[in-house]
Amino acid sequence: MPQTVDFDTVSTAGLESSPVAGALAGLRANEARYFKNKYDHVFTVEPAAEAQATVGWVHRILDEERGIVIASRPLEATEFQVENIRWAYVFYENGLSINVLYTLDDGGKRAVGFKLSDGMDVPEELSSFKFARQKSKLAGTIRGSYFVIKKEYRAFTRPVPR
Repeated sequence: MPQTVDFDTVSTAGLESSPVAGALAGLRANEARYFKNKYDHVFTVEPAAEAQATVGWVHRILDEERGIVIASRPLEATEFQVENIRWAYVFYENGLSINVLYTLDDGGKRAVGFKLSDGMDVPEELSSFKFARQKSKLAGTIRGSYFVIKKEYRAFTRPVPR
């Protein structure tokens, strides 16, 4: 069952096994605040075991685009559509957050973003990326990077709620 992410009262629920659970919870809350402020969208997550289609779609893109296989265990995931953009997020036990922005219109923006929770090391599989820093009241220092998606990934295994 999906859990609404509260950005007023940050909770580590669902992320307790992470060594940086507090920072990862702040990162998750930071994303929830962004979507509420920009799109008036309520950000929800569910356990990764219940969101295998989402996790699989993200992992397929990482593998086919860059040959990246994430070593850490996925804890939570979400997928949704706002305006004409398909979003997917996966939050990992090591403190990593991966998002996919996939505009459904031909020629639109499509990218994979990586965010590292405060206090975590750069995972070996992402060592070739350069990470920019940003400050967040909810998440401390966030390090982020991204790459542009080149191929088509429209085949979804379940309908996306609007």
